[in-house]
Amino acid sequence: MKITRLRTEIVHLPVDPPILTAILGSIRSADCVLTFLETDQGLVGEGLVFSINNRRLGVIHEMIRNLEDLVVGLDPRAGGTLNARAWKELNFLGYEGVSIVGLAALDMALWDLRGKAAGLNVAHLIGACRPAVPTYASGGLWLGSSIDELQKEAAAFVARGFRAVKTRVGPTEPERMVARVAAVRAAVGPDIAIMVDANQQMSVKQAIRIGRMLEELDLTWFEEPVICHDHEGEAALAAALDTPIASGETVYTHRGVLAMLQANAADVIMPDLQRMGGPSEFLKAGHLCEAFHIPCASHLFPEMSLALLAALPGGYYLEHMPWFEPIYRERIELDANGHAIVPDRPGWGFGFDPAAIARYRA
Repeated sequence: MKITRLRTEIVHLPVDPPILTAILGSIRSADCVLTFLETDQGLVGEGLVFSINNRRLGVIHEMIRNLEDLVVGLDPRAGGTLNARAWKELNFLGYEGVSIVGLAALDMALWDLRGKAAGLNVAHLIGACRPAVPTYASGGLWLGSSIDELQKEAAAFVARGFRAVKTRVGPTEPERMVARVAAVRAAVGPDIAIMVDANQQMSVKQAIRIGRMLEELDLTWFEEPVICHDHEGEAALAAALDTPIASGETVYTHRGVLAMLQANAADVIMPDLQRMGGPSEFLKAGHLCEAFHIPCASHLFPEMSLALLAALPGGYYLEHMPWFEPIYRERIELDANGHAIVPDRPGWGFGFDPAAIARYRA
């Protein structure tokens, strides 16, 4: 089997109503480059990378197109050569930023293709450790919501079967922020896991103060309180608080994760499939976490991250963010424990819907 063509599609997925966040302002859309690797045997591998509010999406698209020569003519069974060649090709541009995002799109599609060629879900292709993965509802409980809205939305997530939810806090008015999280706890009860995300907006002192105020609410983790590159500050927080610190969604490749682990920067590492550079690097990051006895969660991309977490011995929570759902034929299903079920379908087990692509095409 040979890859004969790299095909791309751009789609714009509206986020309605817009989401107010502490770091990105108003999120109005998730805009994607869909990547297809076509073969001489009719199989097609699929991948997806994105930007928010259509910012710099053209640069991402151009980067993907410029890596075409790394995959056309490649036998998917020799897919490891993609990364081996890419590290040399990308050395001049660097191993962070748009070059790595472009690589991620190809690597995602290549793993999907290999799974389809073998007739196996990617989790089973690797060797699954579990049939389902703990997951949390992340597509709600935003800063712009009132306390009444927070409580209704949190209760609705639990009614849908989720056993974990994530809400957000800002850097100011700590008493009001704690009251918002307490309202979510009151709405879901003591048995539902709650994560709190500060979106890198706090100083270390602010984070320690609000973190200590939050500890009585029994959080599963306190996510990204300080700026992502301040590993020393993250380590100080992890040492000062009983609540686990989660971080890692903004670092690039397994080398970025290794630097965090060496700095004791977090109690939970959450690689982002796009910033890792694709599944190959995500799995390296996950195995590094295992070596350091640190749980490995995921950031976004639930339709693909599900299989990878299922195959990692230290795989932890899957972030269930529904931004990309409109372009998929299938939906993630939950079991009785609120865990995301790994499908038996080959590849990622979730495929793009051609009618939806036509609807959202740029």
